[in-house]
Amino acid sequence: MNVSLVALFVLAGLASLFMAWVIGAGSSGATPFAPAVGANAISTMRAAFVVGLLGLAGAVTQGANVSEAVGRGLIGGVTLPVTGVIAVLTIGAGLMAVGIKTGYPIATAFTVTGSVVGVGLALGGSPVWPKYVEIGTVWVLTPFVGGGIAFAIASLLPRPDVPERYSVALLAGIVGAVLANVEFGFLGPNGTPGSLAAVARRLLGLDGLGATAAISLFVAVAVAGLVSWDVRRDEADGLRRMLLALGSLVAFSAGGSQVGLAVGPLLPILDDVTLVSSFALLAGGGLGILVGSWTGAPRMIKSLAQDYSSLGPRRSIAALVPSFLIAQLAVLLGVPVSFNEIVVSAIIGSGAAVGGGDAISARKILVTVGAWVASFGVAFVLGYGAIALLPVAS
Repeated sequence: MNVSLVALFVLAGLASLFMAWVIGAGSSGATPFAPAVGANAISTMRAAFVVGLLGLAGAVTQGANVSEAVGRGLIGGVTLPVTGVIAVLTIGAGLMAVGIKTGYPIATAFTVTGSVVGVGLALGGSPVWPKYVEIGTVWVLTPFVGGGIAFAIASLLPRPDVPERYSVALLAGIVGAVLANVEFGFLGPNGTPGSLAAVARRLLGLDGLGATAAISLFVAVAVAGLVSWDVRRDEADGLRRMLLALGSLVAFSAGGSQVGLAVGPLLPILDDVTLVSSFALLAGGGLGILVGSWTGAPRMIKSLAQDYSSLGPRRSIAALVPSFLIAQLAVLLGVPVSFNEIVVSAIIGSGAAVGGGDAISARKILVTVGAWVASFGVAFVLGYGAIALLPVAS
């Protein structure tokens, strides 16, 4: 085996680990529990610790779809060489590090996607327009859909004519039904991906859409009943436990989505250098996210929890429900998404429902949106320009 090629692969692996660390310290490590911290349901340091473990679990069990899209689905006709992979990861991680340093959430998905496309096109690759349309649609709709759902939920939860033992329980039931149908790695036959509902169908000897619907309804009713009992028994503690459960699900989803941004660019060179398996790659990326969450996330958690909106437990629940749903949709589609965009949009929507303009910082929102838009363009330009400066090794 070519020694120089192996050395470049090791360097690319280190760049991937750095990217994973930055993701854990930034978007994946900060956003899932930021609403819970803002609602004083959990401390900043404990949130960073928990989100790291959950991110690792999500990376291993749900990271394959987005990793495949980032590694092989953004450019046609060419395979990124090792030097191109290093350029992609360095650019993406560098821009993310700037965001962490300044306290503004740069969109990870925008930086990595922009740099992959820029490098790929500079190498003579062809655009994959159907995938770009799919990604662009999700990116554009996320603030409106997520913020709109959060606004609607936050508007309904405080109503005296709708007791929270019913409204919060209904939300929990919906989340439970979705979770029952989410695909996890290794749950299907012969180690293939599968859902909890599919596992229950096999155990019960059932088949068909009707069986899936019945199992999903059973899970929804069971979860809703449990949450209703908990909230009725002690409203404050019940809402806190619901909030922490939602934060845990979002943290898990973040790992499944964001790990692809760190390890996805490595997939093409694994075809030629079979040093590690795809599972090991996901696990390594998950470990990088875990370390980043433990060591670098508290700063961004504080920024999101305190600067964007004055959150209570109800508005935090309203922010996390659409965050979980959108995150899982993106994982299913294999679309790289920014958890900063998802959660910040939901925080803004839930905060505006109750507090109006006084509950959110208009200036920081404008700066953040500007950073989101600029991050893709800057990453694309840097990626395209890097190919003119770097020797390309295949």
